[in-house]
Amino acid sequence: MTFQRARTEEQREIRRRAILDMASTMLDEMPVAAVTLNELSRRVGLAKPNVLRYFESREAVLLELLDHFLREWLTELDGELAAGVDENLPMPERATAVAEILSRSLSARAVMCDLFGAQSSVLEHNVSVEVVARYKRASLDRLSTLTALVRRSLPELGENATLFCLQTMLVAGALSAYTTPPPTLQAAYRAEPDLTRIHLEPKDYLKPALTATLLGVLPRR
Repeated sequence: MTFQRARTEEQREIRRRAILDMASTMLDEMPVAAVTLNELSRRVGLAKPNVLRYFESREAVLLELLDHFLREWLTELDGELAAGVDENLPMPERATAVAEILSRSLSARAVMCDLFGAQSSVLEHNVSVEVVARYKRASLDRLSTLTALVRRSLPELGENATLFCLQTMLVAGALSAYTTPPPTLQAAYRAEPDLTRIHLEPKDYLKPALTATLLGVLPRR
């Protein structure tokens, strides 16, 4: 992929979109830590200084990509919760349904969870105050959207809906670190299969974890 000099706002937006799309493709192939600005520049067909015209750092690219993934996820989650939670069911059954939908939805978005897990330790470093503040403002908007979606299915949560949503994202992000064990650990699992009992798969762990958390923050009658 090669580009001519961007002279219009539309052309600049095309460059930005190409950089983000290529970063997304790379994340399908490798963990966050392996995505470098040099390799991203090479793959997108722009010199590194040109990439830096659009994003101030690798981390700035990944922060914007994370926000894009979160917006897409929340749009889809809206429909999944509306279709999958019967408002006429008793509260515990609705809570179980919400936990099931969230766990299934998050498990299917490993890259988004991986980025979220790297947010505070990696992505929010090497960026300017302006960039990180813009991302945090967007994050608050996404949290408000998620809270509203959960509260729609479980109005009994009240103010605890925000706490539950924060815990959900923290658990999903932390769990992403266990999704793909490093080669040495994979070799250990092959040599001693019994060790895999402590390997956490998102699809197996998220549902009971979210169910327990949700039932824990629901008000007692």
